[in-house]
Amino acid sequence: MSTSEIATVLAWHDALNESDLDTLLALSSDDIEIAGPAGAAQGLGALREWASTAALTLNPGRMFVHSGVVVVEEVPGPADAPGQVAAGAAAFRVVHDQVTAIFRHPDLASALAATDLTEQDVVS
Repeated sequence: MSTSEIATVLAWHDALNESDLDTLLALSSDDIEIAGPAGAAQGLGALREWASTAALTLNPGRMFVHSGVVVVEEVPGPADAPGQVAAGAAAFRVVHDQVTAIFRHPDLASALAATDLTEQDVVS
């Protein structure tokens, strides 16, 4: 387990939830890949646009990590929060303390299956 990878993903969530775009972009690689149910995009410009218009809060739950991949169970913010989304999970690729990819999944099981992580990779 890498404390650095976990810290990067937690800081990324904090920056997103606080609408701190400068920190969010600093924690992300120039060519970050972003994918989810609504489609895919690449680059800091796409991340900035998504983060500035999404108006959502995603609170990290259980985390799983192995070889630079971090899967996070995500719980949406308060029910009255704008941009409310369903609970789900995201798979992050972290390289040199920067998020290089984030893929949102509808649930934890599909995120774990897509990354070949298992319950043995849970952060305790």
